[in-house]
Amino acid sequence: MPDITVRIVREEILSDHYLPLKNVTYAQHRHDRELQIQSREVYDNANGAAVLLYNRAHRSVVLTRQFRIGARLAGHDGFLLEAAAGMLDGADPATRALAEAREETGYAIDHVQPALELYVSPGSTTERIHLFVAEYERAQRCDRGGGNPEEGEDIDVIELDFDDALAMIETGDIVDAKTVILLLYLERKILGRHGEAS
Repeated sequence: MPDITVRIVREEILSDHYLPLKNVTYAQHRHDRELQIQSREVYDNANGAAVLLYNRAHRSVVLTRQFRIGARLAGHDGFLLEAAAGMLDGADPATRALAEAREETGYAIDHVQPALELYVSPGSTTERIHLFVAEYERAQRCDRGGGNPEEGEDIDVIELDFDDALAMIETGDIVDAKTVILLLYLERKILGRHGEAS
């Protein structure tokens, strides 16, 4: 394989209202040794953490439902079922996952189990998300959750049968990528499908 090198030529900030949006120009030597210059708009996102809460005895999961403007603009109604998640804001990923579980779902979880680290959409954003799962007991719910109103959050907390949640991937009722990945991880690594040994 030939040496393929990429050099950043220029970065220009186009907008910095919520997160920096940059126009990035880069030079890349292709496999055929030709030099190409490309320009892309990229959101310089903060990294995040997400956690899927599950109960082994009840075979249940706790999800949130909140409005997402990007999904609305893409033709969905915008109200997505998701695992609890948020930006790291300087915290380590596990600490942020615990805090988001408490803030969004109302569950005070003791610890989280790392699952995966993924780039969300590397063609247009720098964001990397740290995915976790965590076992919960119903007695650990210490408040209603719902998110932080000062950040515009207005979150419903929904406990679902795990197998029903898996079926909702197939029906298109759960379409958030991180949540789909976490549900499939939980199926493969921890809970299995109903009637299967986990």
